[in-house]
Amino acid sequence: MTEHDRLAARFETDRPRLRAVAYRMLGSPAEADDAVQETWLRVSRSDAAAVENMSGWLTTVVARVSLNMLQSRKSRREDLVDAPETGGPARQDTPVDPEREALLAESVGTAMLLILDTLTPAERLAFVLHDLFAVPFEEIAPIVDRTPAAARQLASRGRRRVQRQGVAPGTPGAGATIRPDPDEGAGTHQAGKADLIQAFLTASREGDFEALLTLLAPDIVLRADRTVVRMAAARGRHAPPEMRGSDAVARAFAKLSWDPVPALVDGSAGLAYAPRGVPRAVYRFGIAEDLITGIDVRADLTGMDIVLC
Repeated sequence: MTEHDRLAARFETDRPRLRAVAYRMLGSPAEADDAVQETWLRVSRSDAAAVENMSGWLTTVVARVSLNMLQSRKSRREDLVDAPETGGPARQDTPVDPEREALLAESVGTAMLLILDTLTPAERLAFVLHDLFAVPFEEIAPIVDRTPAAARQLASRGRRRVQRQGVAPGTPGAGATIRPDPDEGAGTHQAGKADLIQAFLTASREGDFEALLTLLAPDIVLRADRTVVRMAAARGRHAPPEMRGSDAVARAFAKLSWDPVPALVDGSAGLAYAPRGVPRAVYRFGIAEDLITGIDVRADLTGMDIVLC
């Protein structure tokens, strides 16, 4: 298999997620397909061999393409305000699959799309990538040519607009998440979860025991699968299959030497231990009332969908 063939195979694996990003950005199935196709044309002409986080790179490219299309659409609308009718031939639309389009529209929701249309292109991109797909602001910033802090403000403005209209990003039909997260409460969405996990990771890396306590529910439960326990034992370490209470969990993570990366685990924000870009273990988080209520550590990754962010 050639390098081009491997890239094509990987692209097809990521295609559904790329189309989901493009559709939430553009609100049009046809334009989303165009954006994904343009993304493939760009990446196929690039040197992808040195890319470590392929899924993150592809998401960045499709986001840039979608942003350009949004900005071009706005310019065309302004140009057409006073344009006379040309009497030219009507545009021939590409035939669509009604069932596929109906499923896609249902997954996002008309109300959400109408509200997203009121945002500026930069606001829409920052909100969609961060709140709906848990992309860090550090990666969003260069796409919109802003600092991470400015990108955060863009997403915040978009979020407030959505909340004022009464469409909660985590509710059915809003299409804010790729997959539902059974561990999350009704008011928790991907952005809040990702931010809480990042705060947990930062406190752990800094050994800040008090900060960890403020992030953990008093009755938090940490569970590790058998593969994690065996891997730890093979390295001369002890990993209990279960740990309870915020004090015990905070002490364990405050002295832990680890270097995980943000990831989508079965569509939900989490962490992954991925040396050389290959996931070896994942950390799934249960969240309730802005506290971490559970941590599930798994090294048996059979059947899991893991996207490094």
